[in-house]
Amino acid sequence: RENAERPERERRPVLDVVFMASKEIRGSIVFATLIVMLVFLPLFFLADVEGRLLRPLGLAYLIALFASLIVALTVTPVMSSYLLPRLRSVREAVEPALARWLKRRYARILPTTIDHRVAVFAAAGVLLVLTIVALPRMGRAFLPEFNEGALVISAVTLPGTSLEASDQLGQALERLLRDVPEVVSTARRTGRAERDEHVQGVESAEIDVKLRASDRTRDEVLEHVRTRLSLLPGVNVTIGQPISHRIDHMLSGTRANVAIKIFGDDLYELRSIGERVQTSIANVSGLVDLSMEQQTDIPTVRVQFDRAALGRYGLQSGVAAEALETALVGREVGQILDQHVAVPLVVRYPAAGAPGLDAIRQTPLRSATGGRVPLEAVARVTVDRSPNFISRENVQRKITVTGNVAGRDLGSVVEDSRRAVAERVPLPAGYRIEFSGQFESSEQASALLLWLSLGVVVAMFFMLAAAFQSASLAALIMVNLPLALIGGVAGVFASGGVLSVASIIGLIALLGIAARNGIMLVSHIEHLRREEGISDLRDAVTRGSVDRLVPILMTALSTGLALVPVALGAGQPGSEIQAPMAAVIIFGLGSSTALNMLVVPAAYYSLHARRERARS
Repeated sequence: RENAERPERERRPVLDVVFMASKEIRGSIVFATLIVMLVFLPLFFLADVEGRLLRPLGLAYLIALFASLIVALTVTPVMSSYLLPRLRSVREAVEPALARWLKRRYARILPTTIDHRVAVFAAAGVLLVLTIVALPRMGRAFLPEFNEGALVISAVTLPGTSLEASDQLGQALERLLRDVPEVVSTARRTGRAERDEHVQGVESAEIDVKLRASDRTRDEVLEHVRTRLSLLPGVNVTIGQPISHRIDHMLSGTRANVAIKIFGDDLYELRSIGERVQTSIANVSGLVDLSMEQQTDIPTVRVQFDRAALGRYGLQSGVAAEALETALVGREVGQILDQHVAVPLVVRYPAAGAPGLDAIRQTPLRSATGGRVPLEAVARVTVDRSPNFISRENVQRKITVTGNVAGRDLGSVVEDSRRAVAERVPLPAGYRIEFSGQFESSEQASALLLWLSLGVVVAMFFMLAAAFQSASLAALIMVNLPLALIGGVAGVFASGGVLSVASIIGLIALLGIAARNGIMLVSHIEHLRREEGISDLRDAVTRGSVDRLVPILMTALSTGLALVPVALGAGQPGSEIQAPMAAVIIFGLGSSTALNMLVVPAAYYSLHARRERARS
């Protein structure tokens, strides 16, 4: 357009104009893109579940960004040489009406901003302080709550409950569930086989519930489900969702959002502490589905071998124990094929139903001489009571109290629970309590991202200082980062007020975008002063800022408008991670773009005006 404004004899060829324009912005575009790519590097250091979820997102973003850079440096200049000369606005050297209106308005505001730059800096500082004050008020969570359209309900009753009784309880639960309007269908599993990857007794059941969409929110539906299931006494119920359920299980080994693990040696003391922990946190707001592992004493037959008696018959305790196991439980000795299906071949003594105590005492063992010896001749067989199971972690005995979170953020619930346990549950020597679950991964991921992001910011500063050969200009561009944080935090509150790993990724993305806008603005002002010889500082700042207004606005609007559908899809299945991220970026773009066009020019003018006064 500037070329078209010149007299016809002074106009340069189109290819020369395109080349010079591309050359002018090439360095800033490449450098800005590298910085945007740099800020995404922390994603690749995330481990475990968060790494598996977010690394593909970061990789896709980097690949798309690199591809767009190649297109901008190669395809766009070629297309510009063909298409721009044909545009009427270019031929007639007339900008679109909207662009002219925006530039006129901005050109009126900018001098006032420069003249009253102290007030501008103070206003931006106040906004930043308010943002910092608001940070501790945000809730915290590992991942946003998923809306999967299905539930997984775990129901556990007393150990020792028969399969028939457990089945009847399961049927009663399903009948209660079918009274909820959103429930489409239910499917239940009662107990799991001993060799299953997720073995559990017949006193445990899992119900898969398919839901239909309705006008009620997810929390309202879950509250209705909990109310219905609470009508059935004697059953501990935990409500989750298929994916969330598995994430919880991977993170803490339990089916709940929060797991409180009590470690120690004495099982009875562990149970006592677990009951006190459960009582102490029962009134914590937002904590639901509270339960403790169903560990209890059950009748047990105890066999204690007499080594002297074993020696008289030429038997060893290990051999005798294996023979007893074969007799009562059976031993797999091979497999047979039945229509291409491998069926285990198990050898055991013939028995009609479960053996009684006398039958166990009379179980025959083969002596070294080949004779038969009854078990009671070499062992003391008694009836005792022992735990139905013993749970261990890192070789230590433990018992676990679990709970889910509803109506509050996970971090606040855990903080209140920790405080309640610390105040009301004294621990004897040798016992300790650990909180684990999603919040633990959230704390670890947040801390890692914080330190890595600080490293990225430092690296960004040195890269900018090297590119502009000025530490002050690098610091000036970095002013955009806290300006973006203002809108980013507002975006967190707009999307529910919970800071999750997804929101943190949105804030990280903002760092790169905000730095890019600052680079585009400052580099153009420097170009006008050094290459085009504009010596008047105020004129260079005003012209450079007005020139870059439309490109920066177009960049922000194109990014923001593309993310609007994602942000509006909050609460829909599949958008749980993207929606908070999009909200943070949209609000952050708004604050960083607006303040970038006001604060950075004023700061640039203030910095160089002070230098000029010092030189004079």
